[in-house]
Amino acid sequence: MSDSRARVVAGVLSQLLLQEISGAVGLRRKRGDDSADSEEREKTRARGIRHALESLGPFYVKIGQMLSTRPDIMPQYMIDEFQNLHEKVSVAPFETFEPILEEELGRDWRSAFLDIKVDKPLGAASLAQVYAVTLRTGERAVVKIQRPGIAPVMLDDMAMLKRLGKFFAKRVPDLDDVFDLTAMMEIMFDAMKAELDFRVEARNMDAAREAMEGFDNLAVPEVIFVTKKVLVQQLAPGTSIRDANRDKFTNAEREAIGRDLLSFMYRGFFVDRMFHADPHPGNVFVEPGGKAYLIDWGMVGRMDRRQSLTFASILVALSQNDGHGLAKAWIELGRASSWANIPAFVSDCCGFVPTIADASLEDLNLGVALTSILKFSSRRGIQTSPVVALLGKSFANLEGSVRYLSPELSVTDVFEEEFRDILFDLVRELLSQEQAAQLVLDLMGGSMSIVEQLRTLGRDISNREFTVNVNAVQARRSRQEDRADARTRSNRNMLLAVAAAAWLARRRRAG
Repeated sequence: MSDSRARVVAGVLSQLLLQEISGAVGLRRKRGDDSADSEEREKTRARGIRHALESLGPFYVKIGQMLSTRPDIMPQYMIDEFQNLHEKVSVAPFETFEPILEEELGRDWRSAFLDIKVDKPLGAASLAQVYAVTLRTGERAVVKIQRPGIAPVMLDDMAMLKRLGKFFAKRVPDLDDVFDLTAMMEIMFDAMKAELDFRVEARNMDAAREAMEGFDNLAVPEVIFVTKKVLVQQLAPGTSIRDANRDKFTNAEREAIGRDLLSFMYRGFFVDRMFHADPHPGNVFVEPGGKAYLIDWGMVGRMDRRQSLTFASILVALSQNDGHGLAKAWIELGRASSWANIPAFVSDCCGFVPTIADASLEDLNLGVALTSILKFSSRRGIQTSPVVALLGKSFANLEGSVRYLSPELSVTDVFEEEFRDILFDLVRELLSQEQAAQLVLDLMGGSMSIVEQLRTLGRDISNREFTVNVNAVQARRSRQEDRADARTRSNRNMLLAVAAAAWLARRRRAG
């Protein structure tokens, strides 16, 4: 990255991070006329920052898109403006992409297609453009071509932003104590890097297709061939779910598609631990009498077992109108900072949860509700796991997509119905041979450590060299207690899951 570009980027992001993020979480000191900014001045500043992000390139457009789902760190007027980043991507002429096709497919790349519609792309994204093609077999398909030179620019920008994040972390420690800027960027960048290699996207599509077995109303396009920068895949039939005419679907079709989309995402969160991180309406295609196709699998989120179990506890608490349980699980997913006000956070959750109980998608966006809890946690000094940024984005986008077709669906009902089976799958996983073997190894490791410590103690006593280092003992005890607490939390989450499964089963039988 050139020095001039670095200065421009640093200037824009400095303004964004310091003026807006710090102000949103209440950490900024009041200076001059900041508190007297009019609504129009706020909108003008927001437009200026959006235009600056667009001018910096697709990487910063994606940063803005991510920030638009974070009401905990961005003021509402900025979120409203950043929503426009989703739809305003410039279209480059096809000639721009021909060198990429030649580089990836060879000089005779045109021989791979019977026809290619170059006049107007089917889609223009921040990293690629998509064109309709007809293969030599007569099959209709699409070709996705990476924008020239985008990969090195994005990687340079990521490296620069990491340095900038560390700079701010040192100078605004209260902010970093809550957000852990470095970890949050690592999660986001890992998801974005996969979009630079279409072979990774193709593997994600294969994994998603396998995970969709059993969902009669969902599909993922087949990959025809792929290179690092070119992906040819089956044409998803129908139209974007945003443009679909609801009246042309039967009520049963609309409900079945909506339920399957929500259920598939829930299983991605808790069972597969891999989920589509950007299922906005442009990435969901539907048609009457057909399936819903999920496309664009470049940006995928992943969770480990402990994160998914704790997140399950959060959703159980939400569905059961349990504010105390929500606050407890949320803190376990992250941690309390040095200045945390836990009682106030519990009070916030208890006041918030009843407002979303039994709401339908027409009245509720659970993704936004989830990220709204971030407002409470940030202001009360609770550090949230960085994975929540992707979860919030995924939730908000998916529910926005489903709302176009099935607004009457109850999120909590779909969650309870699917989660009962998910919890039984989690219990089976816990009781699997692999997990049992891990438990035995943990016990053996602990036993060997105790035996070795007893042997050392015996030698010291026999040599009359036995002394007690209180600090060392306390440190070891603290580490042991931390590991025990971690195991206890994991077991408690699993017990909660089992209890919730039993409760849901009884409720269904009673109904």
